[in-house]
This record gives sequence, C-alpha cells and structure tokens, in this order.
Amino acid sequence: MTAPAGPASDRVLARLMRLHPKKIDLSLDRIERLLHALGNPQNRLPPVIHVAGTNGKGSTVATMRACLEAAGYRVHAYTSPHLVRFHERIRLAGALIDEEELIALIEECERANDEAPITFFEITTAAAFLAFARVPADVVLLETGLGGRLDATNLVNCPAVTAITPVSLDHQAFLGDTIAAIAGEKAGILKPGVAAVIGPQEPEAERVIEDRAAAIAAPLYRWEREWRCTPGGTGMRYEGEGWDLDLPLPSLRGAHQIANAGTALACLERLVGFALPEATLAEGLRQIEWPARLQRLTRGPLAAHLGPDWELWLDGGHNPSAGLVLAEVAAEWRDRPLFLVTGMLNTKDGAGFLAPLAHYARRLYAVVIPGEENALPAAEIAGAARHVGIEACEAISVDAAIREIATRAPAGRVLICGSLHLAGCVLAQNA
Repeated sequence: MTAPAGPASDRVLARLMRLHPKKIDLSLDRIERLLHALGNPQNRLPPVIHVAGTNGKGSTVATMRACLEAAGYRVHAYTSPHLVRFHERIRLAGALIDEEELIALIEECERANDEAPITFFEITTAAAFLAFARVPADVVLLETGLGGRLDATNLVNCPAVTAITPVSLDHQAFLGDTIAAIAGEKAGILKPGVAAVIGPQEPEAERVIEDRAAAIAAPLYRWEREWRCTPGGTGMRYEGEGWDLDLPLPSLRGAHQIANAGTALACLERLVGFALPEATLAEGLRQIEWPARLQRLTRGPLAAHLGPDWELWLDGGHNPSAGLVLAEVAAEWRDRPLFLVTGMLNTKDGAGFLAPLAHYARRLYAVVIPGEENALPAAEIAGAARHVGIEACEAISVDAAIREIATRAPAGRVLICGSLHLAGCVLAQNA
C-alpha cells in the first residue's frame, strides 16, 4: 500500500487549497458540517489516542506505533505536516495510504463538501477519518494539527486516551502570546472521564491543564507524579501506576526522547484491553522510525560532499524550545566543530531558536526554504544568528552550503535545522 511516485494526487490536493482563502482558520463549524454530510465517520473509529502539544507530538505517536505494531496490532495513524509526500500523513493499518485510495477519498470529500469554504487541513482530516472508519484496525493514533480546542481532529468525542506533550511558545498568532494561553488551547482535547497523559510542562502550562482537567473530571496521569521515565545504565526505567519496566533507550536520538518515550508508554499503560508485555515494548523502542528528528544522513548526494570524518544531521525543530533541545545535543558534540545550515518560516522566532545554539556553533549558513512562499529571507536568518553571537553568512542552497563547509575543516558536524519544510526538501533532494 505504499504510495507510488506520480503527480495525480498532487493535482487533486492542490485543488483543495482553493476552497478557503486562509491556510489556517481555526474553527469546528466547517469540519463538523462536512463530517455530518459524510455520515460522521469519526464516530466509527477503533480506540483513539489523541495527542496535542508543541514539541514531541510526532515522536510520541511514532513511539506508540512502533510498540503497538511490535505487539502485532494494526495501527492507523494521522500526523502532520508531511515531509516529502502527503501520503505520510495517513497510515492505514501500518502502511501509507496508497495513491488511488487517497484520490478516491479526497474526491468523495469534495463532492460532500459541495464547494463550501473549508481549509485544506479540515477536508484532508475528514478524508483520514473516512479511511480509518472503513479499513479494519485495532487503534488510531491521532495527532492534532494546530492547538487542540479548535483543531479539526477534536471532533473525536470519545477517545480512549488523550495526551499533551510539552507546551511552549509557537504559533502565537493563532494560539495566544503566553504559554498559559497556548496550554489552554492544547487542553481543549481533554474529555470528561478520559485519562489524560501529561508530559513535562512549564509550571504555568501545568496549572492550566490541571484546571481544565478538574473542571471536566478528566483523570490526570502526569510526568514525575503518576509516572516517570528516567535514564539508567545503558537504557531507561519506566515507572507508572501499574508498570515497572527496565527498557532500552528509544532509537530516536536525544535526551528529550526519553520523556517522549515515557509519554508514549504512559498512554499505552492507560490503554485498556491491549496486551503489551515488556519484551514487546523493548522491541518497539528499538524500531521507532520518525524522519527529521535528529536523523543522521549517511548516504545520498548531500552526505557525499563530506569526508569520512564528517557527520551530517537533520532536524525539523523550529521554535525556542526545540533550540534548547538541540543545544543539549550539541553540548555532547564537543569533539568536532559544528556548522549549522538553517532555513525558517517567517512566522518563527529565529533569534529565539538559535540563541541556545550560539555557544556551540562555529558558523551558520542561512538558506531560503525552496518553494516555500512564507520562507524567512536568508539575510534575516543570518542577522538573527549574528544577533545571538553566531558567525553567519548566506548560501544559495543547502547543497552549496555543505560544499563550502567541507572546505573549512578536516572533520566536523553539519546540522541542517530550522523547519520541517526545509527538512522535507532535504530528504527529497538527498533521496
């Protein structure tokens, strides 16, 4: 069921962009109307784990998927954005949705929508719900697109478990200017009586989430209270209300992935009716696949520009919290010089993202994200880098930047970062 190469679905998906003048317009009215016209497929899904948060949503979903599939369960998953092709957003019983099925679903949603205004994310979420309702599976892993309260995925009224990964400043134009305000939007996915797994949070976010949970009687399952996940030896230890497990580290790199893995395990612990022995969870943790999250690129034309004593890394992080996470990793990379290749959207805080990395980066090469209408100009990225103390210059492309970096030292590391959109372009170029 993997998607073949071909432009047909791209043309169909492009049509959807014309149905609403805005790319983002948070509301539930349009998606509610369309789902009603489609027979409310969101009410006919297998058990759903619904995940919101600023950072770590995708990694948490990927970890749950790996563990559930290691146990032999059929897993639907909905994530966004995609990196290379739209098909990545919809996994049906473990496989990417195929081309013909995607086109048929989109066209069915178009007919039901009858040219009414609706955003791209809303109508494609409706298509995902249709697919999930029709293809047999054991569980649905559902990631919010933006926020939570008014996100199109929030039409699932009775999830089995909800989860909120770390909340930080991002998408302020849509979610609010403070962590508390953003947390309030994320907490909108909590449901009465449904277990709410809460990852590590800033105090102001935790207070808002706790207040919302109390108001609707959602039982909380919080990091370092009802559950904890800590490194130990060569692995990690998970302790919950029922599970006490010694497990390997997740295959995703970075200390922050321990918390994401813990959040995933806490969700699975709360998932009633699933057999998930310790050995199976360990197998799943070793097999997590989630591109552009501290992913090392060892092959392809970009990696070929660098000598044997170089490493090339890719990460889609793009907000100040992601910058802090990358800085923790860079602190362990002191054996070789670190060069950054950075492209960002014009809605992001360039200086806030780069400031934590200033102490570790020798030089930054600023690039414009190819084909992205909201790309931040390279000059502005370079200016933000210089403002926080990083030597910076502009480059005409990622390829050109890496070629130039390779001349600067006999060994080193290159980290391409700043945007999932850039990461998608890099993966496509380096395929």
